[in-house]
Amino acid sequence: MSAAIIDGRAVAATIESELQARVARLGSAPRLAVVQVGNDPASTSYIRAKSRAAERVGVELTHHHLPANIPLGELEALVERLNSSEHGIIIQLPLPDGLEPALARIAPARDVDGFHPENLGKLLRGEPGLRPCTPAGIMELLERSGHSPAGKNAVIVGRSNIVGKPLAVMLTQVNATVTVCHTGTADLAHHTRQAELLVVAAGRPNTVTPEMVRPGATVIDVGVNRTKGGLVGDCAPGVAEVAGALTPVPGGVGPMTVTMLMANTVAAQAD
Repeated sequence: MSAAIIDGRAVAATIESELQARVARLGSAPRLAVVQVGNDPASTSYIRAKSRAAERVGVELTHHHLPANIPLGELEALVERLNSSEHGIIIQLPLPDGLEPALARIAPARDVDGFHPENLGKLLRGEPGLRPCTPAGIMELLERSGHSPAGKNAVIVGRSNIVGKPLAVMLTQVNATVTVCHTGTADLAHHTRQAELLVVAAGRPNTVTPEMVRPGATVIDVGVNRTKGGLVGDCAPGVAEVAGALTPVPGGVGPMTVTMLMANTVAAQAD
């Protein structure tokens, strides 16, 4: 058996078309500010992808590229100015040491990454708000590809604030039964083999091997690991021979994350 591929690029393209129509009805382009501090190559690559998506959808993206030694006060002052002029703001991670407090200066209504404590609180309470992009993208990908998580036994490998924790809340809200595994989990394979839906967001290649997967399970590989052989996910290659459906790396969750950033930006203007 070879897993059916869940094509994130195709689903993202469909959502982008919907966003294009929504932007056309708004009458003016949503404005997104992307703040980059330093010259991290991965950050530069991610920003290029966001710029291309913004152009396709009709979002006006401004890239603020700052030196790595910028004082915290200057970065915070820029964020405060952008709060008044832009619909959405993101500060590209990682940040140099000592600059993380600037993240809290982004107004909740401008926080299109969905990481502000107020937005995370709304998520936990089930209230409308800006959702973290990767978990929101996973939920859209599952629903639109015919792999609804409703009523499923779901296992998440990884408990980060960016993916694992918010995704656990989202899955619970659609009546999935959720187990969150992490570095303190004593027998990871025991849990992953129970999963009808397995989400792997550990940030390490080969975290999940074929014998750890329930035959026929839907597997969402969130990992983006740069190796000498190119980009690989968190699942070993053989997982594709056991799973019923699998997201590729690249081309799975990544495009959905970028598209949900655009969706949040459009929603921030509309609201």
